Amino acid sequence: MTYATVMVSLALDQSNEARLQVAGELAERFEAAIIGVAAAQFAPPLYFTDGAEAQGLIEEGEASVRRRLAELEAQFRTAMKNRGGRAEWRSAMDFPARFILAQARCADIVVSGGQSPAFSDAFALASPKDLVMQAGRPLLVVPDRVDWLDLRSVLVAWKDTPEARRAVTDALPMLRKAGDVTVVEIPEQGDDRSAVMAGVTDVAAWLARHGITASARVLDSARNDTAAAQLEKVAGDVGAGLIVAGAYGHSRFRELILGGVTQHLVTQSSRCVLLSH
Repeated sequence: MTYATVMVSLALDQSNEARLQVAGELAERFEAAIIGVAAAQFAPPLYFTDGAEAQGLIEEGEASVRRRLAELEAQFRTAMKNRGGRAEWRSAMDFPARFILAQARCADIVVSGGQSPAFSDAFALASPKDLVMQAGRPLLVVPDRVDWLDLRSVLVAWKDTPEARRAVTDALPMLRKAGDVTVVEIPEQGDDRSAVMAGVTDVAAWLARHGITASARVLDSARNDTAAAQLEKVAGDVGAGLIVAGAYGHSRFRELILGGVTQHLVTQSSRCVLLSH
């Protein structure tokens, strides 16, 4: 398994430098084609007008969006000019999530920026939470502060769920290029620790059969700290440049309302995260 096509999602109102850098590196490492995508809709103002004034306002807003999409294409092509692989650009006047989800059919992995905890504008931004739920492809979330794809140490956040199993499989190409791989699970209250350890050990053994040496760890059950805080601590301890995790192993509603690991991973700003659902 490899990545033959990398897709990078650009945003109108966010910095795109980090995701372009990481997507370009990813395409180079795997000799993959790269596709840049962006979309936006003109968001009408929250006041009403009519006639020629309304039409003029709409035309001016749409022209501004088209100019911004053209600027993003130029930024993408400049960033990929010296990468050596095949680069393609796709854009549209459309809702970003809808357009990017449709284009994801031709990619092996989608690269996106992170997301601040604040409300996002669906007219201008494809939320990574929406992309990972519906793309049917792994999503590599790149925070703005990251400037390279650091695979010296990779942390697999394991939970025995279909989402986590899919994430580890989707990450195999990157895990093969990693320096150190750590598989860690944080048991929930009431879990049998020996059973949890057996599961994590199974994952490490499965990776070994794919030529990947990984260590297995089980943390203490989350009590004072949240699972997200514990995961952040162990990621810092092992110097992880990438976290691999299943997205929304619990219901998305529960995580969005109460918070959770996925919510944390798409808003933290220190390392890349590969998510699958």
